[in-house]
Amino acid sequence: MSDRADAVVIGAGVIGSAVALELARGGRSVIVVDKGPAAGTGSTSSSASIIRFSYSTIDSVLAAWEAAAMWHDWAGHLGTVDPDGMARFVRTGMCIFHTPGNGIERVEQLWDDVGIAYEQCDTDRLRTLLPGVDLGAYFPPKRIDDPAFAEEATSELTAIFEPESGFIDDPMLAARNLAYTAKQHGADFRFHQEVVSIDRAHGRVAGVTLASGASIEAPVVVNVGGPHSGLINRMAGVAEGMRIGHRPLRQEVFTVEAPIGLRLEDGMPATADLDIGQYLRPQIGGTWLVGGTEPECDELHWVDDPDHFDEYPTVEQFEITMMRVARRVPEFGVPHRPVGLAALYDVADDWVPFYDKSDLPGFFMACGTSGNQFKNAPLAGQFMKAIIDAESAGGDHDAVPVQFVGARTGRTIDLGAFSRRREKAITSGTVMG
Repeated sequence: MSDRADAVVIGAGVIGSAVALELARGGRSVIVVDKGPAAGTGSTSSSASIIRFSYSTIDSVLAAWEAAAMWHDWAGHLGTVDPDGMARFVRTGMCIFHTPGNGIERVEQLWDDVGIAYEQCDTDRLRTLLPGVDLGAYFPPKRIDDPAFAEEATSELTAIFEPESGFIDDPMLAARNLAYTAKQHGADFRFHQEVVSIDRAHGRVAGVTLASGASIEAPVVVNVGGPHSGLINRMAGVAEGMRIGHRPLRQEVFTVEAPIGLRLEDGMPATADLDIGQYLRPQIGGTWLVGGTEPECDELHWVDDPDHFDEYPTVEQFEITMMRVARRVPEFGVPHRPVGLAALYDVADDWVPFYDKSDLPGFFMACGTSGNQFKNAPLAGQFMKAIIDAESAGGDHDAVPVQFVGARTGRTIDLGAFSRRREKAITSGTVMG
């Protein structure tokens, strides 16, 4: 048994659902297949969903700034209201501590270029912005069994503060909003469906075969498989044509009680603290979401099989994270047991995503999102449509990369910056991008 569509999208996370929406809006018949039970139930559901603009390259900064405007007017971007509820942008601002080698000077240059306002914060200003926080500089981050962990600070931190950042209150709901809207434009979502073959005919993609034995014929297939996308690229035989690799990375995040004065309702900004190797994001309900920034002292836990990994946080990482946070915030009350989860990032070698074609005509990829692309999901859908449209019209995105003009700035984003054949980008080398 086989179906036909103009495009198959593999993956119904926030980016896959955005791709489906934009292709369906453009008039294509679209079938989305996902192993999960509903849109956004994979890695999207575990996202910190931070909306920020602190990237190391101009195209990444422009993409995040353009996408933020879509999140700010979510119903306007979608053109509809999901009867099951709408995800909401919560503005907190973003505080980024200055640390040696973290590239903040480059970020400031890019923000000046784009016109993103920010504030330089000396120690006195930080005491107002983050009351009760120890502003000692302890760089580099250390393991708690390192004798140097307990050393006193020899200087104090400064930072930059950018007021327009924030977070999406329900990342899974955001994916469902996109999927709902895509369905209004005719997209068909099929859950509990696993792709087992990328089919070919006459030298190009011809569709997919599912574990059920059913097939879907389509001249366009888009791999948005998140942590499974590397497996799917290998299934399609296109991994060898990529200059930059990607693979799943296991990460742990924790939810903890926030001290009085440092809660969302107190005006607590999201904080990137590369001095101790953690980020803090306030949440509705008086808690923080706490995650890591991949400091050099922490081992990275790469995963071979994304279907088999420990989904529960470890006591070891919990203790490391909590002790670092307690060092930064003396009033922080360390919980008695871990409350959090472990999830997978699909990490590119340079932490920059792939929004691209492949060496197999008709097979495209939106992957390697490195734990930092939730914020760009609505724009990523438009990026992929632009590339697919150009290729369908006879263009060659490899030879002449698509140039995307942002609606907010009128600036051109070179989609070749997200090519699988790019030179390795110079970035922070972490989830910060």
